[in-house]
Amino acid sequence: MTPSVVSLSDLEGEPHAAVFPGEEPKTVRLTLDAGESVPEHQHPGRTVVCHVLSGEVEMALGDDGVTLESGDVARFDGGQDVSPTAVEPSVALLVLAERTEE
Repeated sequence: MTPSVVSLSDLEGEPHAAVFPGEEPKTVRLTLDAGESVPEHQHPGRTVVCHVLSGEVEMALGDDGVTLESGDVARFDGGQDVSPTAVEPSVALLVLAERTEE
């Protein structure tokens, strides 16, 4: 497999920009202004890894939540309600990996 290399700063589309369109695992750059959020949604059948590249994001996860700052990496079940809100202008890289049966 030939490596694919993409500059996140060259991607178009906000708040979501597909890093490798049509490829697995689904990878998205999320860009949010301060106070901006993504409505509650789910990613059934996926495990989500979120790496905050800059800023601070409050991530509502079902009945829980976590605050992620620049440099933090979180992994969570995409089958629950998810809603990120930027505390300050923020950029995050999200990888949505299909869960495999064990």
